[in-house]
Amino acid sequence: MIPNQMEAYLREKLPESTWRNRLICEQGKCYMEFNPLDVDRLARLGIEVDSLGPHLVVCMWDEESPLEIGGYLVVDNLAMGRPSMGGIRMLPELTPNAIHNLARGMTLKNAAANLPYGGGKSGIISSGGLSFKERVEVIRGFARLIYRYHSIYLPGPDVGTNDADMKTIAVENGLDNALSKPVDMGGNRIDQLGAAAGGLIIALEGLLEEMPRLRVHPQFSDLKLPHPTALTVLIQGFGAVGAHAARILNERIPGSRVVGVSDALGYLYNEEGLPVKQLFQSWLERGVVSAAYYQDNLMAAEKRWLPTKFSTAPDDMLRESAFCLIPASPIANYLDLDISSRPCITVEKMGNWHVIIEGANTYSPEPSRKAARSRLEARIYRQNGVLMAADYLVNSGGVIYAAQEHLIKTPDNLRIPQDLLGDREKVDQWLSKHSGELASLAENRRRAAETYRDEVIRRNMGELIDLLVSDADMLPCEAAEYISIRRIASSEADRIAEDIMIPIPTIYSHSTLREAASLLIESSSPILAVLSTADELVGVITGWDITRATATGTPDSQPIQKIMTSEVISARPSDNVLEMIRKLEHYEISAMPVVEKGRAKGLISSDLLARRTLMRLLQAHNS
Repeated sequence: MIPNQMEAYLREKLPESTWRNRLICEQGKCYMEFNPLDVDRLARLGIEVDSLGPHLVVCMWDEESPLEIGGYLVVDNLAMGRPSMGGIRMLPELTPNAIHNLARGMTLKNAAANLPYGGGKSGIISSGGLSFKERVEVIRGFARLIYRYHSIYLPGPDVGTNDADMKTIAVENGLDNALSKPVDMGGNRIDQLGAAAGGLIIALEGLLEEMPRLRVHPQFSDLKLPHPTALTVLIQGFGAVGAHAARILNERIPGSRVVGVSDALGYLYNEEGLPVKQLFQSWLERGVVSAAYYQDNLMAAEKRWLPTKFSTAPDDMLRESAFCLIPASPIANYLDLDISSRPCITVEKMGNWHVIIEGANTYSPEPSRKAARSRLEARIYRQNGVLMAADYLVNSGGVIYAAQEHLIKTPDNLRIPQDLLGDREKVDQWLSKHSGELASLAENRRRAAETYRDEVIRRNMGELIDLLVSDADMLPCEAAEYISIRRIASSEADRIAEDIMIPIPTIYSHSTLREAASLLIESSSPILAVLSTADELVGVITGWDITRATATGTPDSQPIQKIMTSEVISARPSDNVLEMIRKLEHYEISAMPVVEKGRAKGLISSDLLARRTLMRLLQAHNS
């Protein structure tokens, strides 16, 4: 059944006509799809269409399941390549807008990592309190829902999901349709290896090498970089990313000190350094560390002076000082100028830091939030000399590891036989027979990921400092976005009609003028593809054709073959962006079908090209 919260939200936001005209149900699986031309409908869902996307927004649920199974998928942009890649978030309160923000972050993150994948994200709405068996069924049900989009979306784990859930999806949909799988599936097990966390520490290493160049700016003229034994770090959120970040920091920069960590129950601080190995083990065993460490190590000695501080107010850790802050909790608004936005802390109260390396998803394409970020950086970067390294620029270790499971292809002999998919017991038996080969494949993928992660994140840090040194007015958030957009724009020239087109509404030539007019309105499409009884394209109908027929007194019952445009200007699936624009301009038309072997494959329009491509930016880069 559709989750109650999801149904209430969609009923409030979308009119009944949208439910009636857009709802697709196939064997109990229900979908409502929206593309970039659905500007008004997407706006109702809190999504603003821009030149990057979204490519597709889907609301979906399983109406035949006795459990609540449903959620959202957003494929934001495919300029870097197909499919898009991004995790599945599983939380009680999710909206299409929240998933879109995360998908946009993935667009920029994958581009920053120079991976040949677009940006996507999905979310399962779960009220919590599920038994293990129920949770598995919810994941299986959602896997069946998203399989419809497997050519344009590859899922991985995110907040609320894990590597075991990806195994459940792979059992249902196949090894190549889920990322960050366990090693027994040839996967890179992102959480277990600390792939994302390792990227943050590599970013810190890179910035320690690159930041001396910022001394050309007055706010950094007195910058003193610490010796490794004097390097101090605060970690907000000692979880899957934060705990591994602490562990990897100690391994890669011996002598460095994690002086503060926080979790949901509080924070610990010790300027001499916290016992990372002990805290990491506690996290593995208990999931939280601050209160447990206090109970085990501090309560018994409370009457004597102790160097370690414990507080039950986790946000207050941000008042403490260290060279580097790593925000790694699922909180986007950890710092702001404006108390009304309810940040974890305001700038006036924050500790003394020199660099912030974001291990949490903080990016949002919403104009108001982007403006707030710019105001924040204008203050702390220009006045305080604090460099903020944007999440999608430094927190790409996870997607780099995940991508190797798709870049290094699964050999045919290691693909789960189609007739076993969906049967966990039989799949496990099959996997055990191929365990050695799959483990070897997993190791090859891990090594490739480790090498590429180090290379790409260090390069990003060099490019970030290059831009900031060359332009005193540029903010770090602007430089980070420029790096990603520049890569997307360079890929834009290679995009073809097949990458950009959207489905085209079709109608048969014997249909009436009234039916065509009704379909044009319902679909919000500029044209309809008119088909013969053999489903071949024989013409198109536009709003102008309808208007002209009405003005000349044509009856509503007139077959549209009498009024359609039979000399069709069309694009080929392989036409590039410039070729499509030239056709539209030369023939002075606003839309045309994409045709292959006489069949209508999709629709291209001037509005779609304006919304789905970065032509002006591409031209600026090429000038």
